[in-house]
Amino acid sequence: MKCPACHNNSTRVLDSRPVDEGKSIRRRRECEACGYRFTTFEKVEETPLIVVKKEGTREEFNREKLLRGLIKACEKRPVALKELEDIVSEVEKELRSQGVAEVKSEAIGEMVMDRLAKVDEVAYVRFASVYRQFKDINVFIEELKELIKKEQG
Repeated sequence: MKCPACHNNSTRVLDSRPVDEGKSIRRRRECEACGYRFTTFEKVEETPLIVVKKEGTREEFNREKLLRGLIKACEKRPVALKELEDIVSEVEKELRSQGVAEVKSEAIGEMVMDRLAKVDEVAYVRFASVYRQFKDINVFIEELKELIKKEQG
C-alpha cells in the first residue's frame, strides 16, 4: 500500500478489524519510511446484479428503491422499518447467492410478496396490487382468495 504522505510503497499494518457487519476490514497502517499513519478499508467486490423489467429494460438492482416500495406498501401499518430492511437484505442475499448476473423483476416481486405476506397482510395486498397491476376488482378478489387459502392451509 502506497503511503499517502511520502508515496513510499513500504507500509505495515498496525491493526485490523471487521466493519460493516463483517463485509469489510478496516486497517490502520504506518509508513515505514516517514512514520505517517493512515486507515484503509478492504471489501469484496460484488458483481452488479441486473434487474430485467417487464418491458425488457435493464437496470442495476437498487435496494433503496425496493425498500421505498415496501415502505409505501406499509404506510400507516404497524410494521417496523427494521422488518422491511430485513426483507430487502434477505431478498438481495438470496439473489446474489444464486450466482446469476440478471434476474427478472417478477422473481424479485414474488420473493418480496412471500416475505411480506408473513409480516402484514394489508401491506402484502397493497404491494401485490401495484406489483401485479390489478386491472379490475375481480383480479383483486382472486388475490384475496389466494391469500385466505394460504392462511388456512
